[in-house]
Amino acid sequence: MRPDIHPVSRPVVFRDRAAGTAFLTRSTARSTETVEWEDGTVRPVVDVEISSASHPFYTGTSRVLDTAGRVERFERRYGRTAPRRP
Repeated sequence: MRPDIHPVSRPVVFRDRAAGTAFLTRSTARSTETVEWEDGTVRPVVDVEISSASHPFYTGTSRVLDTAGRVERFERRYGRTAPRRP
């Protein structure tokens, strides 16, 4: 392997905003924010929207999406298309 071409891997805390959980793992992700971990060390923290702690596939829960509002917003923005002919 060539030297000095690989990113530095270090311990990073990933914090799930939806579930309110955090876990420590190794990553090359960069962050300017830090948090004090359970063992008292200060680690960089990366906030994520969803992880295995809050993902519906892993938790067995489902979320209701506002698909009607999305369709209406799309039609307002781009207009309604002509109906298809058979």
